[in-house]
Amino acid sequence: MGQFLVGCRIFTGDAIIEGNGIALDGGRIVGVMPEADVPAHADIVRLPAGSLLAPGFIDVQANGAGGVLFNGDPGEGTVLRMAAALRRFGCTGLLPTLITDDRSRMEPAAEAVIAAMRRPESGILGIHFEGPFISPRKPGVHDPQYIRQPDEADLDFLCRLPDRLPHGRVLVTLAPEEVEDGMIDRLAGAGVVVSAGHTVAGYRRTLDAVGHGLTGFTHLFNAMPPITSREPGVAVAALERNGTWCGIIADGVHVDPATLRMALAAKGPAGLFLVTDAMPPVGTDATEFELYGLRILRRDGRLVTEGGILAGADIDMASAVRNCVGLLGLPLGESLRMASLYPATFLGMQDRFGRLAAGYRADLVLLDSDLGVLDTWIDGVRSPREGAAAEA
Repeated sequence: MGQFLVGCRIFTGDAIIEGNGIALDGGRIVGVMPEADVPAHADIVRLPAGSLLAPGFIDVQANGAGGVLFNGDPGEGTVLRMAAALRRFGCTGLLPTLITDDRSRMEPAAEAVIAAMRRPESGILGIHFEGPFISPRKPGVHDPQYIRQPDEADLDFLCRLPDRLPHGRVLVTLAPEEVEDGMIDRLAGAGVVVSAGHTVAGYRRTLDAVGHGLTGFTHLFNAMPPITSREPGVAVAALERNGTWCGIIADGVHVDPATLRMALAAKGPAGLFLVTDAMPPVGTDATEFELYGLRILRRDGRLVTEGGILAGADIDMASAVRNCVGLLGLPLGESLRMASLYPATFLGMQDRFGRLAAGYRADLVLLDSDLGVLDTWIDGVRSPREGAAAEA
């Protein structure tokens, strides 16, 4: 038997409980049991009273962090630096995200993720290609020169990739109106998770795509048409269709909190999950960075081009959880599930991540009373933050 973590409250993924400890053996959770039942000779790790141990956060959309951008240098070092920076904010599972770019960057990005996943403690769970098969009418900050329709080489590359990531996931964001149904069929059939984003797809086209295997919606409400009285569009299809999942950026900037509360009322929390859309300044004091040769400014919680276009987000997962509680009025348990169990379910990894229960991977986050991050474990490996209050 390995370690017993005791002394704190525990959020199992279902409920917050007290007076219990959690047993770890290597990279797995053995179980949760009353502290009184923990063997006296066990390797006991006592955590701060009042702290909360919860499933680690999973971010399926992070473009950069810690001063680096995945598109800028799609190598293993970049991936590991991003993951290390975001881990300080409770992110124990990450899909580094390559936004629309030249074809020559996609394969090196995949190789970087494959290499990083050989280190389970890195927290890398796969890769997200956000583009380039998106709508030129909704590029956002994506460079239009790289937007294109997929060819056979693209499909072959993407469909082979899940076999090279047997324990991870490949996520592709595309515009349903820009691709054929057969492409969605092939991607989903090969194990690729398909999401709609940067799209002008109508309501019916979106539902057709869902019927062919599309299961997600990338940063709901952003880079898609607004809902109108006679054209419900992609956003209503996303909220209406059961079995689909919507990523949301809960920074109070990308989407008004009132709109997110409407989405929660329409679909329910178990259909929405948190993403950061993080960029290089997250985890640093940087005030600007470069994307596609453009100067991106960090101002008052926003990342914008000099022309005022949003360029990713300046938020981390712990802040997003706090915003779910503070801005959206959600219970703590639902807020935590939106950062852990729900993204895991979207990825089809809910049997391994998102709960503190026997057999699950020991990916944990320790939070203080203000939902600040004290400590994390990835695959059972503890990495305390500088100055963390936890004591062995």
